[in-house]
Amino acid sequence: ILKSMLAQRSTNIIKSQFLGIISGLVFSSGLFALSNVYAQSSPYSPQDYAVPSNLSNLHFYLISVDVGDDVWDNFGHTALRVFDEDANLDRVFNWGTFDVSGGVISFSWEFFKGIMNYRLTTSAPSQEFSSYSAQGRTVWQDKINLTNPQKERLYQRLLWNLEPSHVEYDYQYFFDNCTTKVRDYLDEALDGNLSSQFQGLSQFSFRDHVQSHYKSIGLIAFSLDILMNSNIDRQISEWEEMFLPLKFREHLLSIGSDVVENGERRMLLSDSQLIVEFTPPTSDTNAHKFVFYLLAVPVFFLFLIIKRIQQSYYAVRSQIGFRAPKLGYRLLSVLGGVTSLLSGIYGLLMLGGWFISDHTDTHHNINLLIFWPTDILGVIVALRWFFFCKAWPTNHNTAPFINYYLFAHLAAMCIYGIIAFLGVSEQQIADVALYVLPGFFMYTVLICIVGFEPAKPRNELI
Repeated sequence: ILKSMLAQRSTNIIKSQFLGIISGLVFSSGLFALSNVYAQSSPYSPQDYAVPSNLSNLHFYLISVDVGDDVWDNFGHTALRVFDEDANLDRVFNWGTFDVSGGVISFSWEFFKGIMNYRLTTSAPSQEFSSYSAQGRTVWQDKINLTNPQKERLYQRLLWNLEPSHVEYDYQYFFDNCTTKVRDYLDEALDGNLSSQFQGLSQFSFRDHVQSHYKSIGLIAFSLDILMNSNIDRQISEWEEMFLPLKFREHLLSIGSDVVENGERRMLLSDSQLIVEFTPPTSDTNAHKFVFYLLAVPVFFLFLIIKRIQQSYYAVRSQIGFRAPKLGYRLLSVLGGVTSLLSGIYGLLMLGGWFISDHTDTHHNINLLIFWPTDILGVIVALRWFFFCKAWPTNHNTAPFINYYLFAHLAAMCIYGIIAFLGVSEQQIADVALYVLPGFFMYTVLICIVGFEPAKPRNELI
């Protein structure tokens, strides 16, 4: 889940423009006067951590943050607020902080390799809420009703997590993030009674949630659909679904606690407050359909203006070209440049991720059948189409390679289409096959016809 929640004095979150989540970090480490700092490597022992004497005046609150406008905001955020009345200490625990002190390039490379060292930071509630308000994100606060023994267990776990040797963790967007930290710690405090209530299957897969949450950023939704493999296509459990902040809150609102007041059992979450409210980003645009029209319409137009061009009155051969060469080849150039660039980048990311990255959700991706890393070289061909407004000339050395390359591309696309039609792939590829494959296939056929000038026969004099 791509976001950066940073504790840096007056602001938690610093925005940037890379898919990936760029920000600055100042680590804040103070919390309670009662927290002792240990440099221990021994297993977690709750008895090592002192708790307030009056646990009835210790309160926990779930902080849920809605999605935002930026890439890293589109899954939302979860934090935990702890208020000790006796000590007059009020802090928000945030597990969404990471370090970019080594620079953007270094951080991006580490992120691509799957090295995501996030950490726990704390801040004052006013500081936390003001940053979300500045971003235009809705924030809810719910009191978590726990018994004193449950409060003790949760408090001790938080003190353990504050130690320098424990603040950092290996972030995993579906399985170990800011929301799952709160979920797992709360489940531990409840002796596993939380996880036991959500063992059923949800109606969705991880891919469904990725696509749903990135509707407002079409290019990201489209790219993630291509770059992520079959690992995210299985039906997930309700417990797994609680990696999403708002799903987590929704589930917690539905269950009771062990706290009984006036003879009635309280719900686990109560005293809900809407801290700030904004309209979440929405979009009705289907990114896959948009790509289909963006590719299919110009390809169809270019097919309509194809004509046979006689090379010479005396020549025995002719060439296929456009009725309006300047318009045709420049439109083909723009289409080819964008297609080659995206196909090549997607191919490089999938292939490189397979062999370099620890992101297993990008390995063994069937979309490599149609998006090839070598396609990025097509940008050079596209530039020549644009400036010379004619086909790329070939000779007896280059023509066989180009012909075999294009034929292999078309064959791979046909295999991909058959796999999608028969439904034999565990990876969900229906949208790519339906909206991307037809236009990409016809574009490849088009450049086979008009994109390259056939090599002259060796015995041709003219």
